[in-house]
Amino acid sequence: MSMTAASLGLVSCHTCNLVSRASADEGLCPRCGSRVRFRAAGSVGHCWAFLIAAMILYIPANTLPMMLTSSLFGSSDDTIISGVLFLWEDGSWYLALIVFVASILVPLGKMLALVTLLLSVQLPGVELTPGRRARLARTYRIIASIGRWSMLDIYVVGLLATVVQLTALASVRAGPAALAFGAVVVLTMLATESFDPRLIWDPRPKGRDTLEEENGRRRAIA
Repeated sequence: MSMTAASLGLVSCHTCNLVSRASADEGLCPRCGSRVRFRAAGSVGHCWAFLIAAMILYIPANTLPMMLTSSLFGSSDDTIISGVLFLWEDGSWYLALIVFVASILVPLGKMLALVTLLLSVQLPGVELTPGRRARLARTYRIIASIGRWSMLDIYVVGLLATVVQLTALASVRAGPAALAFGAVVVLTMLATESFDPRLIWDPRPKGRDTLEEENGRRRAIA
């Protein structure tokens, strides 16, 4: 079994980064007084809840209209995919690529990465190698840093609406997909924040290696 800080009774403070010894699952940092804990309570359950909600809303976010355009010549409803195709056919392939990556691939990739992280820390009897644990930790850091860039479509719709409303010949309004898409981005960010990356380094449960035995080892070390 791999040795972790938690197995030695050591816990890190997220406020001042002090590593101290604790005899209980939750306590106060001796330096700054912030609440410290070995593992965030309900981390996996909260992450699954946010992630499943994001997966459900991802469907209407990509199938409902993102932008409603009306003018003297008629009106049109554009989804994310139709917007990407329009930019591509118009010759703006670089904009189409940016929108496709930021609005479709990034949210989908974040959700798949979160599923991988959750299954990796939940599946019993699967011992992860140190190299795979390091890759999982790197994956978490990546998805935690790119979440805000998934809002590109919302920024584009807001910019177009501001510019077009200055004229009396046309109008642009955000469609129902904008709300669903914004909710997907927020939910995936909440799921990422809810996940406790320290779980990646915990040993997989085997046989009689129960939580009571782990707490017993902590009290013996303390």
